[in-house]
Amino acid sequence: MPIDFDQARYTMIEQQVRPWDVLDPRVLETLTVIRREDFVPPRHRKLAFADLALPLEHGETMWKPTLEGRLLQALEIAPEHEVLEIGTGSGFITACLAHLGRAVCSIDIHADFVDRARARLAGLGFSCARFQVADALEFTPNREFDAVAVTAAVARLPERFRDWVRPGGRMFVIEGESPVQEAVLYTRLGDGTGWRRESLFETDVPYLRGAAPTPRFVL
Repeated sequence: MPIDFDQARYTMIEQQVRPWDVLDPRVLETLTVIRREDFVPPRHRKLAFADLALPLEHGETMWKPTLEGRLLQALEIAPEHEVLEIGTGSGFITACLAHLGRAVCSIDIHADFVDRARARLAGLGFSCARFQVADALEFTPNREFDAVAVTAAVARLPERFRDWVRPGGRMFVIEGESPVQEAVLYTRLGDGTGWRRESLFETDVPYLRGAAPTPRFVL
């Protein structure tokens, strides 16, 4: 039986995303107009709106819709904002960020993810998105952004990530050790001298390449 994707999208928003306290009207509008099913691997297209993470190549995953919604809401992206995304993945969050902000720079260590997302967003008419193949732990953009979305977990926040956020800007990142990780919002104070850390919720997602906890040896 053919799937009514529009109805499935509406159900996802009303029965999954809203109940997870995603109430920002701009975020909900974004999740309505960006067709998530077009970013899901073809073999999983019928599961595009299910409340579960979907596998991508290289052992990566596409986040659950609820987690994507919380990230977008936490960053409070305004139309004039410039955004950095660490981990392009399927390109769905990239498209949402491009819809919400003025410009998006997205990096991923996997060239095929970057190439596919670049083609998808170009097809949607997003000329504001730029892509780069890069390792986040070595990436040096030589500039700051209004918002930084880290779409994979880190055991501990690398200090270099802080350099990417301009005063008054925000960074969403998931920290800690699996299976109990913590979604955190970092806000750089307006004078640039300090940070505010806000714990949002617990979750469990794959680690950024090279950012997993160091194995502990027990005798």
